[in-house]
Amino acid sequence: MSPVRSDHHPDHGREQRRNPHAAGLRHVLTHLITPLLMCIGMGLAYLGAFANPAPHDLPVAVVGSGPSAQLLAQSINDKAAGELQVRTVAHRADAVEQLRHQDIFGAYVLKGGAAHGGQRPAPELLVATAGSDTSATVVQKIFTPLAAAQGQPLTVTDIAPTAKDDPTGQGIFFLLVAISIGSYASVAVIGGAGAVLPMRLRAALVAGMSFVVSILGVLFAGPVFHLVDHGLWGLWGMAWLYSAGILLIGVGLHTFLKRWTTLGVMALFVMLNFTSSGGIFRPEMQNGFFAALHSFWNGAGFVEGTRSHVYFDGHGLAGHVWTLVVWLLVGAVVITVAGLAERRRKAAESEAAERATAVAAAAVAATVTESGPRTGAGRRGADRANAEQAAEEEEMEEAVGV
Repeated sequence: MSPVRSDHHPDHGREQRRNPHAAGLRHVLTHLITPLLMCIGMGLAYLGAFANPAPHDLPVAVVGSGPSAQLLAQSINDKAAGELQVRTVAHRADAVEQLRHQDIFGAYVLKGGAAHGGQRPAPELLVATAGSDTSATVVQKIFTPLAAAQGQPLTVTDIAPTAKDDPTGQGIFFLLVAISIGSYASVAVIGGAGAVLPMRLRAALVAGMSFVVSILGVLFAGPVFHLVDHGLWGLWGMAWLYSAGILLIGVGLHTFLKRWTTLGVMALFVMLNFTSSGGIFRPEMQNGFFAALHSFWNGAGFVEGTRSHVYFDGHGLAGHVWTLVVWLLVGAVVITVAGLAERRRKAAESEAAERATAVAAAAVAATVTESGPRTGAGRRGADRANAEQAAEEEEMEEAVGV
């Protein structure tokens, strides 16, 4: 008669009796690694991007002709010590055009000659708050003391004001946050709960969910909060491209990252994305790392594309849309590679299962007359399958909770 086999070592049983919560505690401590990494990542990203904003080569202009304008521009450049990049512009209309193209973020218009009554006209500062309210505020703080030193009040003219219900222009950034959360939270559901579905069905869910999220974004921007008063169709198109790109990349990465998908997606589309989007501070107000990300990250593409579309007559819009398209194409590549990897993995698992079944059948046939059918292997296989299913459910719940 065959000896009874045990899957548990005697010492392991004694350890469990001494500390019945050891396994559960190890399980919890292992999962606490994820929120700790999120805490570290969010702290480094947000404090690194926003804690100490300061201008770095912020382009501004002095409007005027002759030696006085040149001398003033050179004097400001020397005192700014790399904070500003001052140029001279001959005419006010040229300065307005450069502001509308976001080539500069402020223009100080010199007023020469004497007005009627013997007083010189007050100098004027041109800004475009729709491009960045914080940059306009910084420019105003720089040039106000300059006008005061000349004994003149400073007239501030906003050539591109924001919508009436979005006075700071930062509503577009918070719209980005809402669309991002709806997108990357959906990754946990489609990638986790949808793992049993073929990749083509998950891709269809991505298309549908990104459509719904983008529609919600348009409703928030238009009828609900009136962040923009025109161009909603164009905003919807950019919102769909942005959301679909996140979902495609996230669902594709889930195949490889599994329970680390939430951390990976948050690093890509929260930690690095929100901080480099330009929604709070433009890249000229940030350090080189986040300024560099601004040039190609998808959040910057959405924020700057929306600003260009709504406030700056579409100047530079094509480049921002192409940024979103490239991220969408990257997502399509990622999810395609993931689908091929899953197909290859399932084929290998099926082949291994067939071999294991054949070996088990031969073993059962050889031993059934001695000790009856062995069921330990079957039970262990079922236990392993149940454990894997429980792990997937726990992963999804954890990700959605975060």
